Order: sequence, then structure tokens, then C-alpha cells
Amino acid sequence: MSDSPGLPRRRASVEVLRAEATDELAALIDERLRAGEDPWEFMEDLPSVDELVVFTLRAEHIEADGGLRPTASRNQRLLRLIAQEYPELSKAVWRLVGQENTHRRWDAVVRVIGG
Repeated sequence: MSDSPGLPRRRASVEVLRAEATDELAALIDERLRAGEDPWEFMEDLPSVDELVVFTLRAEHIEADGGLRPTASRNQRLLRLIAQEYPELSKAVWRLVGQENTHRRWDAVVRVIGG
């Protein structure tokens, strides 16, 4: 385990993080189905397992930084640090780099309805 500046200390292997993200994704799908949503309409909005892992790692960093949401440029640097620290997640990170709204865009509470 290496300590990169700006990143919290690693808490688990990528395999464990992916297993946790798989469970979280299943819970998200179940929640949306129970709410009566059509899976054909929301499945594309959901993050991949690796994207969810990246979001979790980013959230841990935000928490370690006092809960302050990072600026756009800080967010991009953080994503690059995650890719550096977890090379297995590089593809997911690079899909997110440059996106402006990555904050729980799949969440029914957060996403803009009809937008």
C-alpha cells in the first residue's frame, strides 16, 4: 500500500471494492424497480461497477478533506490520482474525467427530472 498525497490511505483491494460496489448497484436497481420505474429507462443512467468504486474512493477523499466538495479542477486532479493509485480503475476514471455532473447522476433524488 502506497500513500499518495491527496488520497486517503487504501482501505481494501480493488476486488473487495468491486464486490461492495456490485452489492450497492444491486440495491440501486432494486430501489428503482420497487419505485415502479422501467428498467429500460434507467439502466443506462446507472454507473458501472468500476465507476461506482471510483465514486466511493472520491467520496472518501471528500470526507477526509472535511466534507468540502472539490472544485472542478480539484475533482479532475483527484480522479487522476485515483487512476494512478488504482491502475485497474483507469478506464472508469478516464470515462469520468471531463464530465461536469458526476455527482450521483443516477440517483432519482439528485437527477433532474425531464432535463
